[in-house]
Amino acid sequence: MKKVLFILGELSDDDIDWLVETGSREEIPAGTVLIHEGQAVNTLYVLLDGTLVVSTAALGGKEIAKLSSGDVVGEMSFIDDRPPSATVRALDEALVLSIPRLELAQKLYQDVGFGSRFYRALAILLSNRLRGTVQQLGYSRDKSQEEEEAAAEAKAPSNVAIAEVRFDWLLRRLRSGEIS
Repeated sequence: MKKVLFILGELSDDDIDWLVETGSREEIPAGTVLIHEGQAVNTLYVLLDGTLVVSTAALGGKEIAKLSSGDVVGEMSFIDDRPPSATVRALDEALVLSIPRLELAQKLYQDVGFGSRFYRALAILLSNRLRGTVQQLGYSRDKSQEEEEAAAEAKAPSNVAIAEVRFDWLLRRLRSGEIS
């Protein structure tokens, strides 16, 4: 599932309008580093098109993940205000929605409803990522755990459908250049 759906499914249409109006559409050339490991991040990114690669110095710069349309980047440093633990670079030309950290922090402080929805969305996103990491690490799971997870996915919140519509709408707006 596209990670941005966790966010778009929790936010209201007005919240999304604010993100689009506050953020900027950026075309990122192949090879450009968006996030440098260990250096402060001043932007939250939503990857709209293209591929980003994640690497870490601890593994000798080895690629540890590829990100695609719908992935969110910079959210961990936004939450805990620590430098990123990995570098993120555009593998090919990419299109992102860049949301300035300072403006987002001000909005979260001033609009309690937005803040509640936004942080809930990030909590869901990070919880999902952690579950995926645990699964990738190969911790054994029995059949009943797999059945429980399948049942939980089948009961996915109805907001996933609306999130998909919102993401398509967001892509159309940003690709058409409606937002600078």
